[in-house]
Amino acid sequence: MRNESPDRRTKGYILMRAIMDYGMGVLIFFMGVFFLLSERIGFSFNVANSYRYFFAGLCMLYGGFRIYRGYKKNYFN
Repeated sequence: MRNESPDRRTKGYILMRAIMDYGMGVLIFFMGVFFLLSERIGFSFNVANSYRYFFAGLCMLYGGFRIYRGYKKNYFN
């Protein structure tokens, strides 16, 4: 570990964060899609439809943001 230059560690950290952002973004985005389409699939929740749609929209928005953040890789600025 001591032989690694700071640039190599920084690049590894950026790659790890980007992969994590892509993965979590896709997971959260599809969770929003699941809540949006849950009644068509056959799942029902004890929540009003407006709250379910609002939560689905938030999940899809945040998932899209995480995917965008992974694409930009702007972690140190």
